[in-house]
Amino acid sequence: MTRPGGPYVGIDLGGTKIEGVVLDADLQPRLRTRVPTQRDKGYRHILERVRGLVTALRAEAPGVDYVGVGTPGSISLRDGRLKNANTTCMNGERVRDDLEQALGCAVRVENDADCFALAEARLGAARDGRVVFGVILGTGIGGGIVIDGELWRGHQRIAGEWGHTRIDPAGPACWCGQRGCVEALCAGPALERQYVAAGATACTAAEIGARAREGEPTARALLARWVDVLGGALANVVNVLDPDVVVLGGGLSNLECLYDPAGRDAVARRVFNDELRTPIVRNALGDSAGVVGAALLTVA
Repeated sequence: MTRPGGPYVGIDLGGTKIEGVVLDADLQPRLRTRVPTQRDKGYRHILERVRGLVTALRAEAPGVDYVGVGTPGSISLRDGRLKNANTTCMNGERVRDDLEQALGCAVRVENDADCFALAEARLGAARDGRVVFGVILGTGIGGGIVIDGELWRGHQRIAGEWGHTRIDPAGPACWCGQRGCVEALCAGPALERQYVAAGATACTAAEIGARAREGEPTARALLARWVDVLGGALANVVNVLDPDVVVLGGGLSNLECLYDPAGRDAVARRVFNDELRTPIVRNALGDSAGVVGAALLTVA
């Protein structure tokens, strides 16, 4: 549907912001813009936010009749409705159909972590990998799998959803209905809650990282435990998928402790092998990876 040679339009529909991009024929961003999601105002308001953003992008991409959209969750094969989104007002809605009606064009919807993985596999830090596992570490935890440059969505469209694998049956409750899943233990809000529970003043995950670098004992001890738990969860992925590369994205991927020897050892000592050969690397495309991946969904 999109004309050969672009331009290509993508939307990253996040919980706090909606970002849009126009890629040129060389897959380079020509225009990027974002607006607040305002999800507290409900599903129909979110659709209107997307419609307004795409209208602005089309001024830079005349003739575009196909838009890629990355969303939390995924489209159910059973009834075509969105499932598993942590922006819960979207669950149960026919997101793709409603977006096509609102935008007046064809829409491809994929999970936002899949879009991140696709962008990093084709254009970013994992370009040399045949099997790529892309990780989102942020307010939620997700993952996407790319094989030979193409998304692997799985039989039920849940491939890569490691954030809701349970690693501690006695752990905290998660919005998904489980206890002790990776997201409930390792996502940004979980890290922030654990910091307060340890007796510290409430702050963001990024601020916890900064305090740890400055030597604050509570922050350092907490991040050491967090890296250890996360390392065990990543080792499970490596044991199952054995990818060529794992690329980390999302706000928490900026924490330097993930890339030091202790961070790698937290994975290596749990992998069912005599060594860990899989590189675990920082993303190359920054916070634009998800929206670039959404635009790549429309590239023939």
